[in-house]
Amino acid sequence: MRLPRPTALAVCAVPVIGLFAVAAFAPLPFVIAQPGLTADVLGERDGKAVIAVSGAATRPTKGQLRMTTIQATGPSTTVNLPELVGHWFDTTRAVMPKEAVYSSGGSDKEIEAHNLEEMAKSQSTATQAALGFLHKDPKDLKVQLNLADVGGPSAGLLFSLGIVDKLDGDGSGGDLTGGRTIAGTGTISPDGEVGAVGGVALKTQAAKRDGATVFLVPKAECSDARSELPEGLQLVPVTSLTDAVNALRALNRGETVPAC
Repeated sequence: MRLPRPTALAVCAVPVIGLFAVAAFAPLPFVIAQPGLTADVLGERDGKAVIAVSGAATRPTKGQLRMTTIQATGPSTTVNLPELVGHWFDTTRAVMPKEAVYSSGGSDKEIEAHNLEEMAKSQSTATQAALGFLHKDPKDLKVQLNLADVGGPSAGLLFSLGIVDKLDGDGSGGDLTGGRTIAGTGTISPDGEVGAVGGVALKTQAAKRDGATVFLVPKAECSDARSELPEGLQLVPVTSLTDAVNALRALNRGETVPAC
């Protein structure tokens, strides 16, 4: 029996509609991210100085150097199409490919362990970079960084700047921060090269929320940082620890600094 055309189309549409319905609620390889915590590396965490130095005199500091983070749904969390659409136009959220946030793969616990390991490596590298910049022998002093419960390598630049400020300030007797609240992000290599990170637009929001007026950003990520830049937050692009220190010194002197 041959069905009338409208009936035939209706019958054929049923499985197609079913497929769309299944696809709409199927888990997708994305995560939802939002601005996370910030932490002042010149301050304290759980009653301990975030940066503790022995074997050399340290100086009291004013101002803040705030490392920034993003908060994302876990690798095992399922995200479906309606949820993605709901967050897509929310400027306080970001839809990001799962592999961009959790590149190492694995379970929630494995990811957490990996991120904490990366943070530990970052702290060691940040110390190398800072002491190299200051021309200090690591055999003569010990730097302990107490922020092990925050994962990932993206705080490297801020750790290095914190060590420089604790030991040398701006090099002329003043604070490297100039008394400001400075925030930023970026990995650091042993020779002081600053590397790109993820979620920069969300980190600028976290920085502004917690009182920062200046944000140090890896130069390669200027466009991302500008995309949702909060009003009143000055972006300063850097490619190295030397760039960052020189920019902060220039700000303290009232000079023009690089901009994105």
